[in-house]
Amino acid sequence: MAGVEELSREELVSLLVAQAGTIAAQKETIASQAEMVEELRRRVAELERRAAGAEKGKRGKRKGADGSSLAWSDDPDETVPHYPLGACGCGADLGGAAEVGLARSHQVHEVPLVTVKVVQHDLYRVRCGCGREHVAGQPGGVARAPASYGPNLLALVVYLLVFQHVPVERAALLVRDVTGAAPSTGFVHGVLARAAVAVAVAGTGTVERIKELVVGSPVVGFDETTLRCGPAGKKKYVLSASTDLYVVFGLGGRDLAGFKAFGVLGDFAGTAVHDRYNLYDHADFAQVGGHQLCVAHILRDLEDVAEVYPDSRWPGQAQRALRGLVRAWHTARDAGRARVPVEAAGPLTAEFRGAVRVGLSEVPPPTARPPRPSSRPAAACWNACGTGKTTSCGSARTPESGRRTTSVTATCGPRKPSRRSPAG
Repeated sequence: MAGVEELSREELVSLLVAQAGTIAAQKETIASQAEMVEELRRRVAELERRAAGAEKGKRGKRKGADGSSLAWSDDPDETVPHYPLGACGCGADLGGAAEVGLARSHQVHEVPLVTVKVVQHDLYRVRCGCGREHVAGQPGGVARAPASYGPNLLALVVYLLVFQHVPVERAALLVRDVTGAAPSTGFVHGVLARAAVAVAVAGTGTVERIKELVVGSPVVGFDETTLRCGPAGKKKYVLSASTDLYVVFGLGGRDLAGFKAFGVLGDFAGTAVHDRYNLYDHADFAQVGGHQLCVAHILRDLEDVAEVYPDSRWPGQAQRALRGLVRAWHTARDAGRARVPVEAAGPLTAEFRGAVRVGLSEVPPPTARPPRPSSRPAAACWNACGTGKTTSCGSARTPESGRRTTSVTATCGPRKPSRRSPAG
């Protein structure tokens, strides 16, 4: 190509037009690439956000949770020998090779396949030499019906319904899929009543004995849960008192008569863990040694508080401190300690109390004016976490103020009841 200085006017004009077209096309390309880069940046940011969320809620063992591993058994139920098969590199058959010794072992923990087994009980009739006839007695655990389910299957159904809270229809499906038995939903539903009768008849005094063990415990969780029952779906309450070993349930009202009929609080002298329902503080239960607010309820209230006061930092600070104290408590308990170490509890306690003080300064006292509906959880929460002399783990009434106070200087008593039980 000739130099620019050698081009004619017409050639220069053509060159400029061509260059202008090239520049315009390049501008379009650059703009398109800029859009692509921005889209890629957006996608990267979204992936980073999801990755951060997945890290927070990642599967597997959580920090502080109890761990477990498969232990080696010195007495396995079955041993299966395995020898090399095929031919050696020299061509000899390994089936005739000399045994040198065990190279290594692997243990597999397996559950045998469970299938329903039909056992027929034949009751024979015999005739004595005197002419009298006798029929064998009904075996224990065998119903008088021609066909019935055995006690093991009944126990499995009760376990699924009561302990695992599996719905009736799904419990029937699970039993069918796992065992091959096909109980109807009506049968499964009726097992609970049969279990209650069995406990009342065969286990006379069992419920009272469990109740005595609960009453004698140092810390007991109490709760009351709504239940629709009966043909008309009448509203009642399931009252519960639970420890880490025992649970007592009662069906009745959420009133003083119902609490008294339940028969636990009237004789209980330990620390009651509850949701601050006012009847737990009734004068008829004055012998109760102390009151501890359920931490789950406090954390739930703090979630509401955070929504009512979105610009405040103290709701999150209080939640963070409480959860840290719970983790410290589990760590101390697992280590066999009676209390959370001061170096662990001190900073978290100070953080929680600081949040309470700030919250009390911002939340209107319930006695000043009725709080707006959206702030009621906050007012109720901080009224329960009022200042005063700390007398026990959780909360307690104090002679100085008469108000319930919240303490976070927890001792390592019995574990909080499992979520599977309704205890607060």
